[in-house]
Formats: sequence, C-alpha cells, structure tokens
Amino acid sequence: MKNVNEVRAPESDRLSGLIERVSFHSQESGFTVLKVKVSGRREPITVVGSAAVIGAGETIEAVGYWRVDSTHGRQFQARQLLSVAPTTAEGIERYLASGMVRGIGPHFAKVLVSNFGGDVFAVIENEPQRLASLRGIGPKRTARIVASWAEQRAVREIMVFLHSHGVGTSRATRIYRTYGDYAIAMVSENPYRLARDIRGIGFRTADQLARQLGIAPDSMMRAQAGVTYVLSRFAEAGNCATPVGLALSEAAKVLEISTEILQVAIEKEILEGQIVPDDIAGERCLYLAPLYFAEVGVANSVIRLETPNRPPWGAIDTERAIQWVETKGAISLSRSQRDAVTLALTSKMIVITGGPGVGKTTLINSLIAILERKRIKILLCAPTGRAAKRLSESTGRAAKTIHRTLEFDPATFDFKHNKDNPLDCDLLVLDEASMVDVVLMNRLLGALAGRAALFIVGDVDQLPSVGPGDVLGDLIGSGRVPTVRLTEIFRQAAESMIVRNSHRINSGEMPQEGGEGGRKDFYLVNCVDPEEIGRRLVRLVAERIPKRFGFDPITEVQVLTPMNRGTLGARALNVLLQESLNANPTERVERFGLSYCVGDKVLQLANDYPKEVFNGDIGVIVDIDISEGQLGVVFDANRVVYDFSELDELALAYATSIHKSQGSEYRAVVIPIATQHYTMLERKLLYTAVTRARELVVLIGDPKAIAIAVKNRRAPSRVTGLAQRLVANAGSQDGNDI
Repeated sequence: MKNVNEVRAPESDRLSGLIERVSFHSQESGFTVLKVKVSGRREPITVVGSAAVIGAGETIEAVGYWRVDSTHGRQFQARQLLSVAPTTAEGIERYLASGMVRGIGPHFAKVLVSNFGGDVFAVIENEPQRLASLRGIGPKRTARIVASWAEQRAVREIMVFLHSHGVGTSRATRIYRTYGDYAIAMVSENPYRLARDIRGIGFRTADQLARQLGIAPDSMMRAQAGVTYVLSRFAEAGNCATPVGLALSEAAKVLEISTEILQVAIEKEILEGQIVPDDIAGERCLYLAPLYFAEVGVANSVIRLETPNRPPWGAIDTERAIQWVETKGAISLSRSQRDAVTLALTSKMIVITGGPGVGKTTLINSLIAILERKRIKILLCAPTGRAAKRLSESTGRAAKTIHRTLEFDPATFDFKHNKDNPLDCDLLVLDEASMVDVVLMNRLLGALAGRAALFIVGDVDQLPSVGPGDVLGDLIGSGRVPTVRLTEIFRQAAESMIVRNSHRINSGEMPQEGGEGGRKDFYLVNCVDPEEIGRRLVRLVAERIPKRFGFDPITEVQVLTPMNRGTLGARALNVLLQESLNANPTERVERFGLSYCVGDKVLQLANDYPKEVFNGDIGVIVDIDISEGQLGVVFDANRVVYDFSELDELALAYATSIHKSQGSEYRAVVIPIATQHYTMLERKLLYTAVTRARELVVLIGDPKAIAIAVKNRRAPSRVTGLAQRLVANAGSQDGNDI
C-alpha cells in the first residue's frame, strides 16, 4: 500500500519548437521564461526552465513536465533545456532581429535573410565581405556585425562554462573583454582573479567557482585572496588600513580556515607587494598597497607644498586688500572673514571649513578677486561635475572636476598631469574637499608644482568621502595646515529654515518646520510605518511637490535615503518611483536585474575615465538602440553611450543613498527616516542630507528615528594614518605616482 503522503515525481515529457519570444531571462541564475512555437499547436507554449544564454529564433529541445500555474495557466516546466542555432529562414530572421548581434535589427535581419537565406551565419563567419555589398550595410556596419558575432560566440562559451559551474553569467561579456580568447583558461587557473579584475564579481562568486573547480578550501591561493577580500571590505567602509588582529579574525570567520594558514597568507601577500604593514597609534595594521602609497603620498605632498611657507604672490598689505575688495564688491566682511583673508594671503596652504550660510563663497570670491590683481594663474576644481558647476556659478570663473583638471589620457590610461608634468597654476582652489578620498587627493596634490599655493574648502561636519580615508578631517586634526572655521550665519542665509535646521542638527537639536516670507521651505511629515512612508513619499514626489512648488519630479526633486537595502532603501524606492514617474517608456531593456527605460534618471556607480563619467554623476537615459545593443545617457549636456553589457555601471537615481549625494545640490530633497535605518542613523548623515537642498526639504518618517540621528554624533571613526604622518613629518617614501 502506498504512503498517502508520498509525492510522485511528474512524468517526463519532451517538447521541441522555435522560440518566438524570450519573456524573461536572468543572466545571474539562468532562469528563463519562453514563448515557443510548437508544430501542431496554434498558440505558442510557455516554457519555463534554465539556460546560460538564450535568444528568440533559436530552436529548443526540452525535457520536463506540464503544470498549471495559478497565475499564468498551463506551461511546460523544463528540467533540461537545450537550444540550437536556428536553421529556418523564419528562425534566423527572428534571432537576428532580437538584438543578439550588434548592428543588426529587424530591418537588416530581413535584408540579410532575403539575400542569403539559411547561409547567413556562414556568410558572417567566413565571407563577411559579402555583407558590405548590401545596400545600407557598408564596411563600418559589417565590421560591427563581424566583431559582435565573434564576441557573442566567445561570450556564449564563457557563459556556458560559468553556468555549468554554478556561477551567474551576467558579466560574461566583461570577462571576455578583460581576458579575451584566454578567458576560460585564465579563470580556470585562478578563479580568484575575477574578484580583483572584474567589476561586479565579488570574492564569494569567485570562491563558489573555485570550489566547483576543485580548489581546496584551505589552499594558499584561497587564503591569500580571502585576506585581500577582507581588507577590501574594510576599505569599502572608508578605512585605509585594518588592525592585524581584526583582519585575522574576520578572515577566519569568512574563510573558515585556521589563523596559522592566514598568517602565512598575509606574509606572502606582503612579500608580493599586495599588502603593506605599518603602525597606527601603536597598533600593527595592514594596508592594501595602493592605499598605503596614496596616504604616504598625500602626507609627503602636504609637507613639500608648505615648505618653504612663502606664497607665490609675495607680500600683500592685507588691510588695504580687504578695504579694496569690500568697496569693489559692495560687501562688508565679518570679523572672522577678515581674519580668514589675512591668514590665507600670508599662507601657502589653508583649509577653510564651515556649514551652510557662513560665508565660505563670499570669502573665496574675495580672495580670488584680490589675488587676480597680482596676475597669478588660478585653477578651480571640485570632486564632481555638479560641484564644479556650482563652484563656477558662485565664482563666475571656470571650474572643472578633479579628473578633468588632471586630464585623463586614454592612450596611457592615466592622468596627464603628475609630478613630472605638473599643473600650470600658482594657486589651486579645491571645493567640497570632504568628499575627496585619499587616492584622488594623492593624485591631485602630486600634480601640484612646489611653487603653487593650495586653498582647500569644505564642510568637515559632512560625511567623509565614499572612498577610503578622511582627508579633510585628518588635515584639520593634524594641526599641520592653517585652518579657518567659519561659524557665523549671515542674516540673509538665516531666513532659510534649511540653513537654520542644518545648524540645529549639527548642534544636536531637533529640526523645526517652517520658513520665512510666507513660504515654508522645511516640512516634517510624521509617519511611523515604513510601507506607509514609502507610499506617501511617492505621492509627495510625483504629485504634491510638483503641484505646490512647480518642481520637475525627475530633474529637480531628489530622494535621499540612509541605506541602499530595505523597504525604504534606494533600490526599493527606485522601483516605486520608476513605476510612478516613468510608467510608459518608449523603449526598455532588462539587464542585471534592473529595467532601464528612456526617461529614467540614472546614477553612475564607478569612475569610467574613457567615458569621462564618474562615481556619483547623475544623468537621464535619452535613447535605447536594441539593434546596436547600446543606450545613451545625458550627463550635464554630454551624451555618453553604454553597451548593454556595461549597464551594471548604472543604477536608477530617483532615490540615492545620502553618501552618493555628496557634492551635489538639488532644488528639493525628500528624506525618509525610519527606525529600520537604526544602524545608519547619526548626525553627520542627516546633516549632509539636509544641506543638499537649495529650496525645499521634506523630512518624512518617524520622529523617534529623527531624534536618534540628531543625538548620535559618534560616527564610526575611520582607521587612517594620515594625521599621524603629518604630525611626524611623514616618511621618505614618495607615493605620488602609485
């Protein structure tokens, strides 16, 4: 007698047919939903299964069973799914029209099939010159088609290789472009190189592949890769170095291998130059080599630039200069501003810090006006495009990003300006310095000639840089660089509740709702339930703020949230806002688990020097070309083209993390705050978010969570050695070119 609880496996069945449409395909998991035309059936069949790569027009052979889905009805569940290149004219045309081969869309798919029939693939591979004879194709399109065909074949092999070893395939194209035809051999030899070389592939993915390939869990290759991974994780949290004991304990936890093996791995990494040991505050620490040399380089550059401490403009009668600039600009400098002018004009390097409304812009404009009379060459720069644009608008002078100031050279994949080819200037003014990490600061200071002066401007009370280090805080904390801290709020700025609340938050006081002149610019919307906060936030951005204030909900309103994950994280909010603000796009493409549509606001996630777009830049998708496999984004009037395989560099930007907003300014900012953000709630975070707004702040959330953020002033301190190096006159190593 059979057990009544026994579950019988479904009977196996076979199905074959032509793929009419790929309804869904996850390049990470391989999960796919297909519409398949089967001989003898009028309507296409829904087939669900798993495949490394799949395309419309291909023929499939599937083994599985029939089932009835409660939502989607009858479908074929494939246990095995094998696809083969199409052989019929209809299949070939559908395959080529799907965008699988760049340079061929629906129109040219029809042209090729009508001319070459079933021999199209053989012509592309063996006689590509025949393509150029067809009207509208020509040599350039032929070259794109041939290159794309070869790349697709290689990428397909990589995807199948990765998929067969249990690894997602979404970044196979990037792997191919990095390693070329030797990709599978190189990855098989050392899969951990993927985590080092390929953006978007982390240690855990590489480790999964290594295990599938038979690499022992306690192998030295894995131990060395794991130690570097742990140090990288601490660097991602902003630290330049990690205490040895902490690195060992964390690596042992992650890798589940003995500390004895890990200690040997650390010694090997030190011998190979990947890790550098050094003491910070008497504790032995480990640096990733690039961060060590960057930190040493910044310290050495500061000492080099301030010695001797004679500014290039010579002696200036500061009292007369102040009187002249006040008369010329019809302004009256405060006592603290006058003292700052005097200190700056007699120093070769100075830090100017302070919150909103305290006169930093007036001070910088006054200094520039005075020094321009001395006929010295002045360069202005800031970390991001938006910050540079704002600096240019506030000074009336040209300003560039740091990257554009240093001039990236695609031929050498490096900056043109360095210690051997320094910047041609007598004074460099760096704005929004709080967001400059140690690596970029090293490159900038290393490119300054010894004669040049440096004015560093920033708000030290904002969050430190997204990248490693706390350069502005360390420069001030070391006492090595003359520093001015402006604190007096000017009357006109004090009329803004945004400014007043910024200073209230920075002083540990709760923000207040209100505004001057009959128009409120700061709103507190009390709401406790996270899901309700999300719903009300969408209505605020999409309807209420545009209707009340006339702001464009996409280009002028920015949602800033403490975290990326969770109900109120940037990822979840972006999905809600995209559905509301861009519900009917003209074009759409799915990649890396996201939907990218024409009209979407997007955020650049990594520095891309050849494209001249950088981490934190925000743009709008303006076109999608399926046949070319490309997407166009406009950043500050510059159109940048991305291949679909590069879309992991872009994220939706209707909502961004507060960290990513540094250096930017928006007409209106909406900030969700809930107790689910508890681990991130601290004063600098909330202060930074509020100071991003120019005309309107809406703080929506739990008053208890706001109070937690305001009262918590102890942001996690970063492990850096820069201040110590400056106090100790640094070392003799020269890290400017590392």
